[in-house]
Amino acid sequence: MDISGKLKLINETKEYGNNGFRKREVVITTEEQYPQDLMIEFIQDKCDLLNSFQVGQSVKVDINLRGREWESPQGEIKYFNSIQGWRIEKLFNEENSSIPPVPPAEAFQPADEINQDEPDDLPF
Repeated sequence: MDISGKLKLINETKEYGNNGFRKREVVITTEEQYPQDLMIEFIQDKCDLLNSFQVGQSVKVDINLRGREWESPQGEIKYFNSIQGWRIEKLFNEENSSIPPVPPAEAFQPADEINQDEPDDLPF
């Protein structure tokens, strides 16, 4: 599963506990009729994937949905969900694309102006 949108926030990597668990969070704003701000967490070695990204860039993030059950000391059961990213890539718009632009329509020669005397190299 993946999510596309613009990077709104990139947090610093945080370390938790004595075993060195690392987590880094980003917020992606989707680009749809009703945009959503989605917090995605990258954990352990995946935190470093975010080093080359900046706020405002359009990205696609491959994610896994995670869910867990938690029981409070009073015996109440609660459920939590998280979105974990495992790959991120930049999306290119028309201005940054390496695909050459299509020439304007007037650049094409109309069929009635084609020289019929030239040999046709096509085999059919």
